[in-house]
Amino acid sequence: MIELPRGSATGIGSLPGSDLVEAVKYSLGELPVAYLPELPNRGPGAELIGRGAGLLVGLPVELYTGRWRIASRGGRDLRRTHDLLERDLDQLTEQADGFAGPLKVQAAGPWTLAASIELALGQAVLSDHGAARDLSESLAEGLRLHVADMRRRVPGAQVILQLDEPSLPAVLAGQVRTASGLHTYRSVAESVAREALTRVIEAADAPVVLHCCAPDAPLALFRQAGAAGVALDLDQVKQLDPVGELIDAGLTLFAGAAATRGTRAPSSAAVADKVRTTWRTLGFSESQLPEQVVVTPACGLAGATPAYAREVLAACREAGRRLAEV
Repeated sequence: MIELPRGSATGIGSLPGSDLVEAVKYSLGELPVAYLPELPNRGPGAELIGRGAGLLVGLPVELYTGRWRIASRGGRDLRRTHDLLERDLDQLTEQADGFAGPLKVQAAGPWTLAASIELALGQAVLSDHGAARDLSESLAEGLRLHVADMRRRVPGAQVILQLDEPSLPAVLAGQVRTASGLHTYRSVAESVAREALTRVIEAADAPVVLHCCAPDAPLALFRQAGAAGVALDLDQVKQLDPVGELIDAGLTLFAGAAATRGTRAPSSAAVADKVRTTWRTLGFSESQLPEQVVVTPACGLAGATPAYAREVLAACREAGRRLAEV
């Protein structure tokens, strides 16, 4: 279990707009678990796959027909990706001067990157077992350096790494389509998927939260790989027993309980009730809930309006406070 303030709340990752200064100020000042927001509306290199590709060590990438692929050497696209991240980290360093507390950073996981980045000939990295292993090793080293850089920049931070794996269920099921859309790549064995995740988790040297909001998120695999927490969309959870097993094993649940889009954000009471109802159904003590649950939006908020995103984060924050009043 990750040691966090009782009744914590945080964001999942992405936010709308392009004003990083305001996004970082809000995260540091208003959320019990601060995080470095992602602003994908800024374009290639700021979105999940581009940012993750930019963290790879020894595997340069480039954009080709709108998709990221492994390149022989880094060029303009990679320089832009690195520049965006460096500017974000510089802004975090400035705004977080004197900060002490939990600070989360997000990155695409090895299997989502392997399903999304292509080799030079056009097939996904996922198509080549050796290339997928090389990518996971490269990502492990990149994230080790990234976490160490976060600690250096914000010495008072308790750094938490969130690995986003939206593509992992499709990878395991052999449902990732080729570029033509006519075929799918062969499935990856759970043991192979677990090995790559464990490699990245162990290298990070920080508590790792695995995030997947798909209905068939492989929760047992996440636990076996060494995750300290899982981030789920509660509305997508079809079977609660695997969630209960994670909690029983001591993992922290980042409970996605607030819709990421809509005309009106849910109230903090509604968000708290959703989390509390799930917890009661699982049969755990309510006194344990604020120690082991972090309230979050259901997923990233890049597709929301700025006003809605702020209201949802505020509702999650207040819901966490409600849940701590037990």
